[in-house]
Amino acid sequence: MSRRLAPGPGIREAVRGNVLAVSAVSLLVDLSSEMVNPLLPVFVAGLVPAAAAPVVLGMMEGLAEAAASLLKLVSGRMSDRLGRRKALMLVGYALSTLSRPLMSLASAGWHAVGLKLVDRVGKGIRTSPRDALIADAVPPERRGLAFSFHRAMDHTGAVLGPLLALAVLQWTLGYTFWRGDPAFAAAQEMAALRLVFALSLVPGLVALAVIVVAVREVAPPPRAEVKAKEAAPAPTRLPRRFHAFVAASALFALGNSSDLFLLLYAHEKFGYGAGGLIFLWVALHGVKAGSSVPGGLLADRFGRRPALLAGWAIYAAVYLGLAFADAGWQLWALLLLYGLYIGLTEGAAKAMVADYTPADRRGAAFGVFHAAVGLAALPASLLFGVFWATLGARAAFSIGAALAVAAALVLLASGKPPPAVKE
Repeated sequence: MSRRLAPGPGIREAVRGNVLAVSAVSLLVDLSSEMVNPLLPVFVAGLVPAAAAPVVLGMMEGLAEAAASLLKLVSGRMSDRLGRRKALMLVGYALSTLSRPLMSLASAGWHAVGLKLVDRVGKGIRTSPRDALIADAVPPERRGLAFSFHRAMDHTGAVLGPLLALAVLQWTLGYTFWRGDPAFAAAQEMAALRLVFALSLVPGLVALAVIVVAVREVAPPPRAEVKAKEAAPAPTRLPRRFHAFVAASALFALGNSSDLFLLLYAHEKFGYGAGGLIFLWVALHGVKAGSSVPGGLLADRFGRRPALLAGWAIYAAVYLGLAFADAGWQLWALLLLYGLYIGLTEGAAKAMVADYTPADRRGAAFGVFHAAVGLAALPASLLFGVFWATLGARAAFSIGAALAVAAALVLLASGKPPPAVKE
């Protein structure tokens, strides 16, 4: 049976201070990022031969996430040692904010791969310190809610960003970009995409200002029992069950390729043009945003592991469904269901990381978690792209579904999670 967490403070009490400020930053940064991301599959397809697009996209996403993952491990440990989270956050967000608009200058596939890599390096520097800052700001019984609210704001930015990109495309191209024309890489259309990428700088700069003004540097709280420091000379070790949880998460991530493949699938199989892809992306992130807070509340009430298992089961069903989808309405239904998987799992997974670890090791724990999951993203996206190119999209999606089921079995076999660590 899953453990139930004791009632805690409500939404207002849990979502304030650093949680609210960091969530606002994520909204602005994701707004900037998602002005670019839903257009990358067709932009990359305009830079490379058509047959190479899935492989280049897989390389771009895989290398970027793997690099980010290694840096998450380093930055998490560094934030623990320094007792500072905000400075690393600021450096990471600044790097992404300044590199993303440079995509407007890309003229070859390797340019896009390199710029995406720099963007994700920024993410690698900021993510573990940011997550530790959120965990430090709320009591254990409301971590699921705090992380889920943060993710909801992030996904709200992912709704607003594509809509802003859509407005720019409409302004520059009129209705021509709705056609889904195979000649999407025409000069005027590529020029409009470059303009969208350049404008993504503006919300990123506003986010940096919010970090400087509103985010407060707070040293991680001391351990509850500090009576005899000499009695605990060795640093606290991360528990074995934490590593078992990380192993299950990494196995799941191995089958969880970039969401950009979903857009490429809609573009290539169902003929969606830039406008259709943007609306698909907006709808997907709308469901993610709408389900994140309820998912976090459920994880706090009924346990993190049941929420994760339910989400992974939905993921497996969606990927299996995509393997056999042959109508536009099926694609829409499955992608909206996919958004529910995100809402159930994102806050729950991060809350589980915090549950397993004391405050003085929390940055390191998030670093280990993000590193393991992200390193699995390199082969995940690369292999998905290769499987797609050689075996077809159906085989690629089916393999992803099978790995999600395997990960759920590993999580079930890892034993019951411990009670949340109290400060």
